[in-house]
Amino acid sequence: MPRLHIAALLLSSALAFFPITAAAQSDEDVYNRIESLHGDAGDLNEPLLSLVEAMGNSDAATIAGLAEYPLRVAANGESYEIQNADDFIENFDALVTQDTRDAVAGQTYSQLFVNSDGVMLANGAVWMSNVCENSDCSSSHWAVISINN
Repeated sequence: MPRLHIAALLLSSALAFFPITAAAQSDEDVYNRIESLHGDAGDLNEPLLSLVEAMGNSDAATIAGLAEYPLRVAANGESYEIQNADDFIENFDALVTQDTRDAVAGQTYSQLFVNSDGVMLANGAVWMSNVCENSDCSSSHWAVISINN
């Protein structure tokens, strides 16, 4: 019997070093979480699909148009606040790595992570959020709020 306890202890100790993955979630689960935390979940679809496609095509202008400025970008070991779309487009290749583009281009809806800060794509490479357009937030739009290479 002591051998069984030792084996169980060794197994549980070994498992502590392996990451535990979250249970798979459905598109509906993700949609409902977005709706409950941010509202306007249906309004995310168009900008999200545009972003995924634009990243796959390295379409800086489309991505710039989906961003909220100033846009925080972590790249090259530095953190930048990009002030406008023109600056983003001009510096796109330095600001958004090919690895980030590829990761976002491969994003599926069920892989999105949602919390009160927004919607995370590609394991944190890009964050989108529902941005208020007025003081009472009666009008809003989904936008890219940060890029992390």
